[in-house]
Amino acid sequence: MRVLMVCLGNICRSPMAEGVLRHLASNRGIDLEIDSCGTAGYHIGSPPDRRAVSNMFDHGIDISDLRARQFTKADFSNFDFIVAMDTNNFDDIVALSNSDAQASKVKLMLNYSSPYENQAVPDPYYGGDEGFEEVYDLLLESCKAFLDQLETSA
Repeated sequence: MRVLMVCLGNICRSPMAEGVLRHLASNRGIDLEIDSCGTAGYHIGSPPDRRAVSNMFDHGIDISDLRARQFTKADFSNFDFIVAMDTNNFDDIVALSNSDAQASKVKLMLNYSSPYENQAVPDPYYGGDEGFEEVYDLLLESCKAFLDQLETSA
């Protein structure tokens, strides 16, 4: 299974989601390929925000080697799950799809832990360190729920 985490710039939320899911899947012995990207190309080639790296390091997860990239139409073919951090990213990705099958791969991150509520993972970029901790907590809960659903359906 291949999972793609998507936010706007690919320097805060989606690399954190990639790190959290990779860590949890490894701990559970679940074989997943996980990547992240952004719908915008603002930060292509850049590492995650230093505050994201620091927050994840505090939780025993190293995302310092990740580099931002932009979502492409090829990602529909390359991934089984495309997980958006908010409805704007969700809508932008679905707009690029060529079929209902492609569009059906796109899910909202927090719908795994809070089904049908369509809540957004808040963007911590313009805030302080506490915003990154809030994002970590939300991602942890949703990534656990995602893995629970995978294990249940397997």
